[in-house]
Amino acid sequence: MSMQLARELVMRHGWNSTVYQILNPGFEHWWPVGGQGVVGFVRPKNALGGAWVAAGAPVCERRLLTGMVREFEDAAAEESRRVCYFCAGSRMLEVVEDGSRHAVVGIGAQPVWDPREWPEIVQTKSGVRAQLNRARNKGVRVSRWSPKIAREDVDVRRCLKSWIDSRPMPALRFMVDPHVLEGVLEDRVVLVAQRQSEGAEHEPEVVGFLVASPVPQRNGYLVEQIVRAPWAPNGTAELLIDAAMRELADRGSTYVTLGLVALAERARELIAENPLWLRVLMGWARAHGRRFYHFDGLEAFRAKLQPMMWEPVYAIANEPRFSMRTLYAVAQAFCVGSPLNTLGVALGRAIRQEGAWARDLMKRR
Repeated sequence: MSMQLARELVMRHGWNSTVYQILNPGFEHWWPVGGQGVVGFVRPKNALGGAWVAAGAPVCERRLLTGMVREFEDAAAEESRRVCYFCAGSRMLEVVEDGSRHAVVGIGAQPVWDPREWPEIVQTKSGVRAQLNRARNKGVRVSRWSPKIAREDVDVRRCLKSWIDSRPMPALRFMVDPHVLEGVLEDRVVLVAQRQSEGAEHEPEVVGFLVASPVPQRNGYLVEQIVRAPWAPNGTAELLIDAAMRELADRGSTYVTLGLVALAERARELIAENPLWLRVLMGWARAHGRRFYHFDGLEAFRAKLQPMMWEPVYAIANEPRFSMRTLYAVAQAFCVGSPLNTLGVALGRAIRQEGAWARDLMKRR
């Protein structure tokens, strides 16, 4: 089966907010008998116990979803593997609601807007207007680019590299692979922020960009990626989001999400229903993992933009109880190499960064 067929199925039946991500680099595609659907997944190597980790939910007509799930899990079982649907939405709960074959855990929530209401939000939120004005006053302007042109543009690539290098964690993969522009582009929207310095004769420099991917069955888009160069003026991210909301509203969209906020406070009641060992681990991660993933800051940033709702997001595994082995398989799906090695690299970066900050402080003194 071809990538083009996968795209056609995504554009015809895609409901989960992450559906277009299965067309990104690194995904395998599983096809049911008859080819009426597709599952985008990865099979982490050497994961304890082994599991296929699917992005969201199978892509197919709603009436075929239960059969697709069963057939996909049977295919995994032939290789002695379990299945975990990571970042699944509420529709998948209808398939597993009896709870006899699947364990469901809450992993966070995603904010949702009707982009047609965005101008009113900007009008009523002085903090948002202030950030937009800061960026505009610094000469930042946002325009829509052809995704293929953006992919090949040297300045866009430089901006992306600088953003990756500035992150506390090494580049991950699966559903947070930073190389979104290397995937299928036909249906994506790319907005690029550029700044023209006063009196400068050269071309405006790229200081950020945004990639939005369609969620066809919800008449909307997932803002899949917001990249902001370390030298970008304050308000650049907000200006990109503002342009995206207006662009997507003009297209007739009624649904926009900025994606999962892991361990969100808005999902507290959902997470409280998780197994005790997982709640303890999530609590520890939220309390001590801020250097690598700023849970509070990310949620606060999205909340200040006044979403109309927060949708729960789940991980669903075909086992009676969600296990540590499945969690490890999910972690390995995101990491290049083992999760422990990735954590070690991240800690090394953190130590070097602390050293650089200390040296700068001593120089200033």
